[in-house]
Amino acid sequence: MNCYLIGERLTECDISELRAGQYVAVLTSDEWRESGEGFDLGIDMEAEFYDRHETKAISNVDSLTGSFLVPDRKNISEIQHSFTFALDEKGIIIIDDEGFARDMVKRLSQTKKWRLPSLERFIYDLLEEIVADDLNMLEAIEKRLDLAEKEILRGDIDEFPMELNDIRGDLLDMRLHYQQLIDVSQELVENENNFFKEENLRYFRLFTDRVMRLKDTVTGLRDFVAQLRDLVQSQLTVRQNKIMTLLTLITSIFLPLTLIAGWYGMNFRYMPELDKPYSYPIVIGVCLLIVVGCIVWFKKKKWM
Repeated sequence: MNCYLIGERLTECDISELRAGQYVAVLTSDEWRESGEGFDLGIDMEAEFYDRHETKAISNVDSLTGSFLVPDRKNISEIQHSFTFALDEKGIIIIDDEGFARDMVKRLSQTKKWRLPSLERFIYDLLEEIVADDLNMLEAIEKRLDLAEKEILRGDIDEFPMELNDIRGDLLDMRLHYQQLIDVSQELVENENNFFKEENLRYFRLFTDRVMRLKDTVTGLRDFVAQLRDLVQSQLTVRQNKIMTLLTLITSIFLPLTLIAGWYGMNFRYMPELDKPYSYPIVIGVCLLIVVGCIVWFKKKKWM
């Protein structure tokens, strides 16, 4: 169990000292079952332990409870971190069995110093910690998409890359995550139980604005992936059209030759050219002339 009092910094303290001011407490589920009554929240958090399928906040009669489901930024589709929380005007309790939230709170205690300390400011910084590196992550994804676009335009890709499918799935997960964060932030702004000071609600509005910008960025990147899919399809269509054009030109060139071969392959008895000594080279010359003429004509029309 880690307990902190909210002052200019988060000051670690014992559970018995929490009544001295607004506090932050990070517990495991077992620690909550053993010591939960000491926080005097008067709520049953048992259901929250097993309902970590989304990020949400729920206003109760005398508390605000909820859960966070946070995709791991290094493996968005595979790994997700989860923790639950409960808060009132006195402080916030975070129940975390894997250490993800505990590490975030510890980083805040080491790095943050507040001129106007408050529970609202701590919650804002905790939410900010969740999305701290997301802009860099999205910029890295954009660079990967730019590189893929260049490869597609060079003709180095024969089909839609699986990497882009993975990116598209990651962006979908992040878009849902941001939408849920916005919902939580708006629930905090609503301040149904008046746990927060009116002047401090601006922190949650600032966070909402930031996450909405991140969500818009994700939406733009998803549109970019869709454009790349269309670009790959158009490149493949162009390539197929070029192949079909080449085959058509070859067919067009040899069609007259086929006619000549069929004509003189009939071997009628009284065909006059059969007895002429120069008939064979003349026919060869005519065939070559037809081939060269067709090629010159096609190039003049820019079909080749």
